Amino acid sequence: QVQLVESGGGLVQAGGSLRLSCAASESTVESPVMAWLRQVPGKEREFVASITWSGRNEYYAQSVKGRFTISGDNTKNMAYLQMNYLKREDTAVYFCAAGRGWPVPNNDYWGQGTQVVVSS
Repeated sequence: QVQLVESGGGLVQAGGSLRLSCAASESTVESPVMAWLRQVPGKEREFVASITWSGRNEYYAQSVKGRFTISGDNTKNMAYLQMNYLKREDTAVYFCAAGRGWPVPNNDYWGQGTQVVVSS
């Protein structure tokens, strides 16, 4: 069972930056797409970005395109989400996931989430 652990969340002012990290306990070769999603209480989980473990392909939700960058290091089983120019509406619990399918994968594994709060 692959385990994913997110870190890097916190409180940041609007316009600031945060970098989220996701550590996988082992290679997710059978689930070759890593994704970040977010959820606000009372709302459905929202896709944010995805990347293939090869690093050749990236995909972003329109709401974060140009502000967020997803990256991965398959030698370390790590994925990252660099978030710049944060807005209040980016406040959410952010989850990393591993799965199959492109560009929005069907996720097989999930982390526990990390809270991001953007203040005005």
